[in-house]
Amino acid sequence: MRTVEEHVDAILSSLPTLESIELAILDAQGLLCGEEVVSQTSLPAFDHSAIDGYAVRLADVQAARPDDAVQLAVVAEAEPGAREARSLSAGTAVRIYPGAMLPGGADAVVPLAWTDRGVARVDIRKAPPRGAYIRRAGEDVMPGDTAVSVGTPIGPAQVGLLAAVGRTRVQARPRPRVTVLSIGSELVDVGTVPSPGELIDVNSFALAAAARDAGAAVYRASAVPADKSRLMSTLESQLLRTDLLVLSGGFASSSFDVVSECLSELGSVEYTRVAMQPGMPQGFGVIGEREVPVLCFPNDPVSALVSFEVFARPAIRFLLGKKRLFRPMTKARSTEPLDSPAGRKQFRRGLLMRHPEGGYVVSPVGGAGAHLLFSMAQANCLIVIPEDQTQVTEGADVSVMPLVLGS
Repeated sequence: MRTVEEHVDAILSSLPTLESIELAILDAQGLLCGEEVVSQTSLPAFDHSAIDGYAVRLADVQAARPDDAVQLAVVAEAEPGAREARSLSAGTAVRIYPGAMLPGGADAVVPLAWTDRGVARVDIRKAPPRGAYIRRAGEDVMPGDTAVSVGTPIGPAQVGLLAAVGRTRVQARPRPRVTVLSIGSELVDVGTVPSPGELIDVNSFALAAAARDAGAAVYRASAVPADKSRLMSTLESQLLRTDLLVLSGGFASSSFDVVSECLSELGSVEYTRVAMQPGMPQGFGVIGEREVPVLCFPNDPVSALVSFEVFARPAIRFLLGKKRLFRPMTKARSTEPLDSPAGRKQFRRGLLMRHPEGGYVVSPVGGAGAHLLFSMAQANCLIVIPEDQTQVTEGADVSVMPLVLGS
């Protein structure tokens, strides 16, 4: 039996590195930058005013005092968008607005509150420091500066900066294309009333949603019966457009024989028991000419979702180029005693809450059954009990994996 950590390592060590692609800057949001973006321009592009006031020559206003104002002639107005800025001569000022180009010769801007707001002439009652309230060209970014580095997560600020330096497109690590497929002759699609012995295909929807939340571009294929011809056709068609294939199906049924036969003809997949509960039966390998990674999960909904959290989510984040592959863990006090099977790492559904006196408490939700989807929907975390621990006493600390959406 393989440990959880050994199976994770086997998966991550076999994953490819996805090459960067060129995307529109808004489409690159949430991805990692795949190039050194070097600015060809200055930011700001020109000297301009940061405030509403008067552009002046400092030499003309040095003597200004609240009780002894300096009077200057207002010779023009400078508004944002004006293509040219006149030069100041001695004894003059320009009424200026935020974002407007600074007149030649001006070396300070006097705030409106320090003046009488004059139109033809203005009384200035206080001298600003040299360079005050001026945004100089290039003080943010100079030509030749790296605006966004390789590996930087592209968020709203990076999108704005890319636009500011004139980029409409950028190289970025792509979202991995993940195809989710459920296999089983008993499965029917949502919207179909199941006959006796049939089940609604829950896993393809749940796993597709989990993959999308992890950051993947997801395609959910309709459930495929355990028929070799149909399954082989479906798999071959999906391999052309996917970077990771996630399958769920019964490991202890005749359908598994069909699945393993098809996958063995397409590539190499290893099936193993992993020391965990739920989700002990697992499969992983690569198939097709492109050696597409494939993860095989059990068909119980909770087993499939727990398997996704433990194995598929880190794989997707690896393909995205993320440095933090795993959800952060925390400690919480258990409100109830818990039992766990010896030799297996248990992942119990839980409800994590802040304690009024500090720290966290966690309560188990539902039982340990791998089919109890309602309790999974109520939970906001997984309680993780290590292999060498069979009991947790009430009030004892346990490790908890918060299931934060989009984290």
